Amino acid sequence: MKADIPTVYVVDDDVSVLKALKRLIRSAGFNAETFDSAREFLNRGSYDSPCCLVLDVRMPDLSGIDLQQELSKLGLSIPIIFLTGHGTIPMSVQAMKGGAVDFLTKPCNDEELLQIIHQSIEKNRLERSEQAGLDSIRQRIDSLTQRENQVFRMVIAGMLNKQVGYELGISEKTVKTHRARVMQKMQTDSLAQLVRLAERVGITPHFMEL
Repeated sequence: MKADIPTVYVVDDDVSVLKALKRLIRSAGFNAETFDSAREFLNRGSYDSPCCLVLDVRMPDLSGIDLQQELSKLGLSIPIIFLTGHGTIPMSVQAMKGGAVDFLTKPCNDEELLQIIHQSIEKNRLERSEQAGLDSIRQRIDSLTQRENQVFRMVIAGMLNKQVGYELGISEKTVKTHRARVMQKMQTDSLAQLVRLAERVGITPHFMEL
């Protein structure tokens, strides 16, 4: 299995369904991993490549809805396509409210399913890219010293170097040195870029919090 190829996970307690979907998914150029229970899927562990989950609703032990809720509790954002032969309107509403991409009934059209899988994979790819960007920003912030972090938050709040120096009890020259290191560590060329990075990770400092 190639790590750079997206993976479609299929969870269904019907072995014939698993085999058919595995053939269909692989014919579209994706990796396919099948599981005959929600518990088996949860025990798999990590999901490192772009992926989505094709999930049956009614299964022994943990249902598809139960699995959706467990993944949410674990903070795992995997696009879910429900595929069931026993769906109800309340069930579909609950699934969609939980963030499911779609709720299809068996038997479904192969082309329709593959189209939704493509959309789900792209959604997951974009989410992963965004999360990687946020993680990178947080790592850069974590690399700042305590003093650099203070300067960083004051600067993005709009304070001038002399104001920062006054608040921290240091010279304006020292502030400029810290500010240059902040810009270097944050990999930015301008104050506007610095502010945008801070906003992306939810940093909106106030003077009294410093």
